[in-house]
Amino acid sequence: MQLGCIVSWASRAVLVLLLHVSAIGAGQGKAWCYLHLETGNRGQEQRQERGSRMNVGTAHSEVNPNTRVMNSRGIWLSYVLAIGLLHVVLLSIPFVSVPVVWTLTNLIHNMGMYIFLHTVKGTPFETPDQGKARLLTHWEQMDYGVQFTASRKFLTITPIVLYFLTSFYTKYDQIHFILNTVSLMSVLIPKLPQLHGVRIFGINKY
Repeated sequence: MQLGCIVSWASRAVLVLLLHVSAIGAGQGKAWCYLHLETGNRGQEQRQERGSRMNVGTAHSEVNPNTRVMNSRGIWLSYVLAIGLLHVVLLSIPFVSVPVVWTLTNLIHNMGMYIFLHTVKGTPFETPDQGKARLLTHWEQMDYGVQFTASRKFLTITPIVLYFLTSFYTKYDQIHFILNTVSLMSVLIPKLPQLHGVRIFGINKY
């Protein structure tokens, strides 16, 4: 029984081989070879294209991840939740009034925004831009320097909304109002397009 199966498979293999030989003799083999070669070249081109989009040695596809970090999924919601968490933590401190908590929330938020967006320069990632990002703040690197993008508008509106809430809950007290206004200006003025890349009096130039 096994011998009969082997003979059957061998006869089929010989038949297929003869059909291929006859196809080549009739000139159809050239077309088959051309089609096979074209398919192989196309697959190689697709692999090369995928490889060119990969940033070898990193876990991201951006040349500088700082440019797109604020466009990541859920980053805006996480940002707002972080502000809310800060406010709740400050509220839990005993003997601290609500107006003081709102002012502290606003001051801490704006101080963090000023440090991380407008003071710290460079990027923690290795980028092939020959050190161009080394002299730019995070705000200047965002969206490759394009102004009035969605992320920039969000980061501009957020401290303004927080300022209005703080002013309301502090009942526009003079001392709180002055502190919160100065704090707001410290994070709004550096965001102006006219000050992109500008270092006033050479501060934070290098």
